[in-house]
Amino acid sequence: MMLRNSADRWGPVSQLLHWLIVLLILGLGVVGLVMVELPKSPRWFWVYDLHKSFGLTVLALVVVRLLWRWFAGAPKPVAGTPRVQERVATITHVLLYVLTFAVPLSGWIYDSLSGLRPLRWFGQFKVPKLADPSQTLAPVMRDTHEWLFWALIALVAVHAAAAFYHHLFQHDDTLARMLPRRRRAASPDSSPVPEIH
Repeated sequence: MMLRNSADRWGPVSQLLHWLIVLLILGLGVVGLVMVELPKSPRWFWVYDLHKSFGLTVLALVVVRLLWRWFAGAPKPVAGTPRVQERVATITHVLLYVLTFAVPLSGWIYDSLSGLRPLRWFGQFKVPKLADPSQTLAPVMRDTHEWLFWALIALVAVHAAAAFYHHLFQHDDTLARMLPRRRRAASPDSSPVPEIH
């Protein structure tokens, strides 16, 4: 099995990183929206710590995905794709990478500015602070983190809608090449015929 990307489709490593990051972002979004309604008390600190730990995991996965894309390359545009769509797709992918990197990074900076107790990533090791506490800058970074998140969700929705449009209306492989290949079932006629001696 070839792990790297081919000229016509994304390889299994790229697919795994893509869908894992998507699931983590959606989960982080749900937890983040619920989390802000919880009281900031020791009883609920585990929810905040879990949100932050998964956010840092996304940040690390984005770096891994970028390095893997640099190493493994990327498929060529689907044959017949207009040049304008190619450019829009390229810009969209760049923005997705930037926002997927910026959202957890802004959360990390906000955590640093808030002056809260040091985070232990999934309880394993202490995460360093990126800035000194600041009551002035912390609310600004909190709002920045939230707005970047909503921008990312909007862009993900547009990206998904475009993929389904290609799949349902243009009937090309834009979506299929980010999905695992289906194994073709062996037909009954394909079994070898025993030799008669």
